[in-house]
Amino acid sequence: MPDPDSDVPAAGVPPVGVRRIRSSTSGLQASLSRRRQVRDPLPEALLRRVKQFSGRLATEAVTVMEEQLPFFDSLDASHRADVQLLVQTSVVNFLEWLRQLDSEISFGYESFPVIPQELARRLTLRQTVDMVRVAMEFFEKWLPALARNDQQLIALTEAVLRYGRELGFAAASVYASAAESRGALDSRLEALVVDAVVRGDTGSDMLSRAATLNWDATAPATVIVGSPPPDERVSVAGTVHATAAAHGRPVLAVVQGSRLVMVVSGDVTSKSAESEFMQDLLRSFAGGPVVIGPTTPSLSAAHFSASEAFAGIKAVAGWRGAPRPVFATELLPERALLGDQAAVDALQDHLVTPLAESGSVLTDTLDTYLDCGGAVETCARQLFVHPNTVRYRLKRITEVTGRDPTNPRDAYVLRIAATVGRLSEIDNKSDTTFTPVTPFTV
Repeated sequence: MPDPDSDVPAAGVPPVGVRRIRSSTSGLQASLSRRRQVRDPLPEALLRRVKQFSGRLATEAVTVMEEQLPFFDSLDASHRADVQLLVQTSVVNFLEWLRQLDSEISFGYESFPVIPQELARRLTLRQTVDMVRVAMEFFEKWLPALARNDQQLIALTEAVLRYGRELGFAAASVYASAAESRGALDSRLEALVVDAVVRGDTGSDMLSRAATLNWDATAPATVIVGSPPPDERVSVAGTVHATAAAHGRPVLAVVQGSRLVMVVSGDVTSKSAESEFMQDLLRSFAGGPVVIGPTTPSLSAAHFSASEAFAGIKAVAGWRGAPRPVFATELLPERALLGDQAAVDALQDHLVTPLAESGSVLTDTLDTYLDCGGAVETCARQLFVHPNTVRYRLKRITEVTGRDPTNPRDAYVLRIAATVGRLSEIDNKSDTTFTPVTPFTV
């Protein structure tokens, strides 16, 4: 601080103004509690003294920050220079406001835009508030020392308190505005990433946007599709993010038309679908079906999961007793009936072909059993075998296909698969046979 011969005493020496504060506490509080309609302008001599020491006050305020704030040491030289600029600008604005004490304090907010974006990203709101607090405590201690009488002392003290309060609100406003801007940007990036997954445009641009959202593009990804709550179409994404954060699972959520689309990082299996995390996610959807696509190895491959989930949501109405949520792979019959070629191929690959490779006996037994309405004895009579033989073959069918013919839903899936298999076989034969062209004469 200034030397003993200057108007401002050295650091550590109680200034005259401070002693006046201690001796006039009750009178000061009484004065501050009265709302004055008109404030007398400060003497020009006092304003000159404040201006004279403003630079030194700003510099030493930063020094106090270095001493009291642990995070300050981690700032590099450029960031410290930005902080110095911020304090100096605030002091200059304070001086301007002192000349018109009855005017609105609008200088505080203007101090912050001069700070580069790098500093705003480097400092948290808590750190900024701590800096403002330390600086204002320093000014509250030393500025009153420039007063020459009680009236100037009260005016300076009141001015510092008012300005410090407005400066704190200005800092909060800046960070709130920045948070809103980041939130809007993140929402746009999130929408672009989910849209790219749905459309299959999973190139470098999509991966770059996902990285901006701190998404691990190499982690497994699963797409979930349902309907958004009718009254929360805008805020539902925030609800999903809060749920995901509570469980430590990254989730992207976007409303596309009449669908709420989520991309969940990590595996989603039949067992995990019953977990607390999934149950909490389901509450973000409106009533109605929710379809889970298959888990893919990475975000780049998530288009397959999205395609399956959207195909499933179109066909789920065909299964009256569909669970909630339901996996897209459980809706293969309904999807096949809608002409979904991917579902037809899946039935062919996972049910028809393995059963055919196991021999015609199992295929004939399955067809006969289904035609008999699930009656083992009737099926045995038509096949001229013992009922236990039928039961053994049904067990073998379950082992081969993973579907139990004695279960109504599995029996339906096997029936549709068998039908699809026969139709595909006929279609393949029609493609390979043709009527030879013969010459003719007119």
